Amino acid sequence: MALTVADVQKIGLIARLELRDEEVAGLQDELNMILDYVEQMKELDLDGVEPTVHSAELTDSLREDVPTGSMSREAALLNAPESRDGAFVVPRIKAPGMSDDDTAAVDVGGSA
Repeated sequence: MALTVADVQKIGLIARLELRDEEVAGLQDELNMILDYVEQMKELDLDGVEPTVHSAELTDSLREDVPTGSMSREAALLNAPESRDGAFVVPRIKAPGMSDDDTAAVDVGGSA
């Protein structure tokens, strides 16, 4: 079954694509080649072949989610370029008239 120009235009409409006439013609050829390939695959004898979505054997590589202790404030600040009073020091979000040297402390301990 070959797709017509009207079929491709309808697919474009459903996909919310604005297709130019020259794009429709190109897509018609490409989609018809894909459909021809699918028809060839239907002729294969696949009895006993397990369905798969990936050619490589995949295993779950995630660890079990086990609660552990959190990082201490000192450990969190260990590699900070600058800290003050137990908080990260970061550049302020600039407002009109602020200089590049203005900074603000960001509390990492959860206290406001």
